[in-house]
Amino acid sequence: MRFEVLLMKPTVYIETSVLSYLTAQPSRDLVVAAHQQTTSDWWHRKRHDFDLYASQLVVLEAGRGDPEAAEKRLNVLKTLALLETSTAAEKLAKKLLDQRIFPPKAADDALHVGIATVNGMNYLLTWNFKHIAKAETRDAVERISRESGYEPPIICTPEELLGE
Repeated sequence: MRFEVLLMKPTVYIETSVLSYLTAQPSRDLVVAAHQQTTSDWWHRKRHDFDLYASQLVVLEAGRGDPEAAEKRLNVLKTLALLETSTAAEKLAKKLLDQRIFPPKAADDALHVGIATVNGMNYLLTWNFKHIAKAETRDAVERISRESGYEPPIICTPEELLGE
């Protein structure tokens, strides 16, 4: 009898900012343009190394704004599996808000973290440096997630997963 080991790909929760950089018109701002190029490089060369997920929250956010830009973001989302926004994810997000890891105006960002964490994602991919991809936030997310019984995802940018 032969046993095959199924190797699962690492899982990645794609936060809305990644879709925005991926589908936006090229920016004249050098930093934004570099992030756009890095996102495109990761998407075209590395995304197949991972199982990609988003959530209904990402769909909601991606559908906002300019209708043409929203349509581009939503078309990319059609290729991703969607994770549930469970009560557990909402509770974890509330803890992150209650402990002031995220300000009240960033409740959706806390919920992205809650969804990715509760669903056992390996990575949370984002360009949101204001609330999500900050050293202090990462440390606190890890601590609170573990205190709540979850292994947190690695919060990172596409550049960090490009591996070059």
